[in-house]
Formats: sequence, structure tokens, C-alpha cells
Amino acid sequence: MSNKIQIRCKNLNNEIIEAELGNSLKDIYAKSGLQMEYGPVSARINNKVQGLNYRFYNSKDVEFLDLYSRSGMRVYTRTLFFILAKAVEDLFPDGKLIIQTPISKGYYCELKIGREISAEDALAIKNRMQEIIDADMPIHRVQCPIEEAIDMFRKKGMESKAQLLESQSKLYAYYYRLEDTVDYFYSCLLNSTGKIHLFDLIKFYDGLLLRIPSINNPGKLNDLVPQTKMLDVVREQQRWQQILGVRTVGEFNKVISAGYAAEMINVSEALQERKLSHIVDEIVERKSKIVLVAGPSSSGKTTMSKRLAILLMASGLRPHIISTDDYFVNRVDTPLDENGNYDFECIGAVDVELFNQQMAAILRGEEIELPRYDFPTGKRVFEGKKLKLNNNDLIILEGNHALNPIMSKLIDEKDKYRVYVSTMTTIALDDHNFVSTSDIRLLRRIIRDYRYRGYSALETINRGPSVARGEEKWITPFQENADATFNSALLYELGVMRNQVLPILEQVSECETGYAEASRLRKFLKYFTAVPLDQIPPTSLIREFAGGSSFRY
Repeated sequence: MSNKIQIRCKNLNNEIIEAELGNSLKDIYAKSGLQMEYGPVSARINNKVQGLNYRFYNSKDVEFLDLYSRSGMRVYTRTLFFILAKAVEDLFPDGKLIIQTPISKGYYCELKIGREISAEDALAIKNRMQEIIDADMPIHRVQCPIEEAIDMFRKKGMESKAQLLESQSKLYAYYYRLEDTVDYFYSCLLNSTGKIHLFDLIKFYDGLLLRIPSINNPGKLNDLVPQTKMLDVVREQQRWQQILGVRTVGEFNKVISAGYAAEMINVSEALQERKLSHIVDEIVERKSKIVLVAGPSSSGKTTMSKRLAILLMASGLRPHIISTDDYFVNRVDTPLDENGNYDFECIGAVDVELFNQQMAAILRGEEIELPRYDFPTGKRVFEGKKLKLNNNDLIILEGNHALNPIMSKLIDEKDKYRVYVSTMTTIALDDHNFVSTSDIRLLRRIIRDYRYRGYSALETINRGPSVARGEEKWITPFQENADATFNSALLYELGVMRNQVLPILEQVSECETGYAEASRLRKFLKYFTAVPLDQIPPTSLIREFAGGSSFRY
């Protein structure tokens, strides 16, 4: 029997690399002759992401990933989390580190040590992290019976990890070891600390901010972007989690298994309704004439606008919902992106001048004829739909670009009220594994596109990077301009999505590059205990994507 296997390398136009049984990814990279300035950090093996310690016993397809890839950056970031956890354990053995959520182009972390964190504490932890990196310590991936891992984490006081593993129906689990520090991460890490080339750690309000390299230029850190309103949302979510008694997936699964799903759903929905009522009170108090509702794709803008309209009607006002989509330029006039495709995400895809002219006219008391964008033909049409505002009337403008100042440049500031909507923070897997809010929106989009737009999961996944680039350029820069920020994520929603989206993701073939993302999402969703869709109220924001809403879309 031959000890030789063949590795087909996609980075080399499918050139075959002769390898021996048991060779690691690191070995194959050395044989390839590739020179990656910021990699490799992981690889897609038969379109499934694996760490550099992966060993080959059969012929495979390989694509090495560096920090210019989102998957590679996730590996780098998780490794930084582990190094941060070890540094905290070394310096504050009784401390508790909680990695919260992405914010200000970094990751906001809580550190509970019995007193307020100081700038000196942050510097000490950063210096210890750098020592760990300079020592180029090996990171070991260890497999053991799952009950041993649960017992180990519980004895170390890592209850959130013990609870997460307890809720999984598995015989064995993997965990990571860095000297005497152990941790659990749901996907792969770098195989040594020395591969971290750039990071920063600073005091950030009452916690820490872990800064990471830019995916566009891994040789520099992401710019530090002020997001004080985002931090307010994080703190609000923490208060809500305390009310519900659910902060991590392990706690969530225990609540669902104990039969308290209805209570969690009802309280979650009530908390969102209370937030909406507060926004309505401010709109009424300010006597705003136009409410601008913006947010990235699948953030729930449409349902949020409809629920806002109901509450405004209950306050004696008459709202009219208008979508910026109806002000798209004709498709033939849509700007093209760098690949020559229509760029529907950019502000140039919207007829800003027409919108401003009409809004200025209607606020002067004039009657206007509203356009409708006909998506099948790609043309804007006028069908005689007129609108004139009376004393108690107001407009709700809903769309990706609603907060862009260009969209309302002719409208007086006193007439505007701005709302930013997105999935900004939600449940965590455990103390060191946050749930990516962009993943929540992607899962929402996969369900919606499959059910209502005829797109496969693969098509939605493949469009993901261009959607994300458009959001980063045209939507998120304006979120701090908002008068109110609405977190549309619900603590229970991934339990609902689990059974809705898993069958759709399973249709993605292993032959497709998008299989890696579909596989990652499937693995992630399986951590959650399923929540029946029939327990969700018809006005819930989740119904916009899962179906069964009492609203018309």
C-alpha cells in the first residue's frame, strides 16, 4: 500500500502536491511554495474550514486562507480571545472575563475583578498577552469524552462552558490548551501564539476593547470608531438578559428544555414593544413629521416600521410608510460595482434628488404622486398614488440609506426623527464565544430569500461579502446619527431559526466554496435547542423572515 496521497491546491490553480500519509496542513503549505504575507491561518479542505494541525490520510482539495478572508480573520480573532483569557487568568486568577460583542471596530470585553478596571490593568494584560505571543507557545487541540470536559470546566469555575457542553448530545468534545489554561471554542484556532502579529488592548469605558487588524489591510489595526450609542444598546441588552435570567446558550437550552419557552418569548417580545413605545413617545413629544428608519439588510426595518406605525396610530397620529426602494433609479441607470455588476447597495442606486424634492414639497403642504419601483421590469412607475399630509399625518421612511444625510438634505432638522435598526447584540454561546450579529442577519436573509425570493442558500451566501461591503460603506457609518437605536435581535430567535434554516443549508453541495460557510452555520445552529414556530406571536419581528406574520409585506 502506497504512503503517497495527492493534494489538489486551489491556490495554485489546482496543481497537485505529492504528500505523505499523516502530513499536516503546515507540511502541505511548506511543500506548496506559497508565500502568504498574512497566512496561512487555516484552510478549506474539501470546502470545509480546518486548522493548521489538520492531518491528511486521503487525497483532498485544499485552499489556504489568510487574513484577507473573513474565515481566516475569525481564526485569528478567536486565537486572540484565547490569549486574552490566558493573560487574565495569569494576572487575575479569580477574575471573570466576558467577551461581549463587536463594537468600535474591536471587541468589547467585561472583566470582573471586584473593582473598576484601570488603564494600568489594561496595559498589564496587554503586556502579558505580548509575552505569550513572543514565547510562541503551542496551542493544543485536545479530544476527550464530553463528560470529562464538562467536569474540567466546572471545576475551573467556567460554568457557561460546562452548561453549553451539557446541552449537546455528543460523546466526545474538543477543547484547547495553552500551557495550563484551557478553553472551548466552537471552531479552529491558530496552532501557536507566535502567529499573532498585531493587536491592541485598551481600557474602554468600564471594560476593555480588544482591537484587531483590518481585513482590508492586515498590517494595520482597524480604525477606532466611536460608538457610544452601540455601547448603550449592549448595556440595555445586559439588563434584559438579567430580567430573563438568560445570557448564554447553555442557560437558554436549560430554560427551553424545562418548558419555559413561552415565558421567554413573551417577555422578549414585551421588552421590544416597550422600547418601541419609548421611541413613539419621543416622536410625539418632538412633533416630528418624518421618521427615518435605516439599518442593514435583514435587520427587521420593515416589521419595525409597521409596529411603529401601529403605536403612532394609537397615539392619535396617522403614519404613512414609504420605502426608499421605490426611489431606485431605473435598473439601466444603476451604478456598477468593481466586478461590473449592478451595485444596488450604493446611494447612487437611489434617486436622491426626486426624494428630496417630494419630501420638501409634502412638508410644505403640497400633494405629491408617489413612485413605485417595479422590480421585475427594473423601472420606476407612477400609478396615481397621491399623498398630502394633514395636521396629524407623518411619514415613516424605511430603507438602507434613510440615515444618510444626503437622503434628507432638503428637510428641516426639526422635522426629522432618526431610528437605526439592527441585530446589535444577543445571546452568547459562552463567556468567550459571542454570537455574531451578522450571522443572525445572514440566517434571516437565507430563510427570506429561499421562501419569498426563490434564491438558494448558496446564492445568498455568495452574495454575503458584497452585501457586507455595501453596509460598511453606506449604512453603518451613519448609525451614530440616530436619535434612537433599536436592537432587533431576540434572545430566542436562533432556537426558532434552527429547524427553519438547517434543511435549507443542507442543500449546499460539498462541491461549492460556499459549503464552508453553510457547514459553519449548521454547526453553530446545532448548539441551540429548537423552539417551535407556532409559539411565536404573529406580530413578532421574526415572522418577517420565518413566515406567518399578520403584517402584509
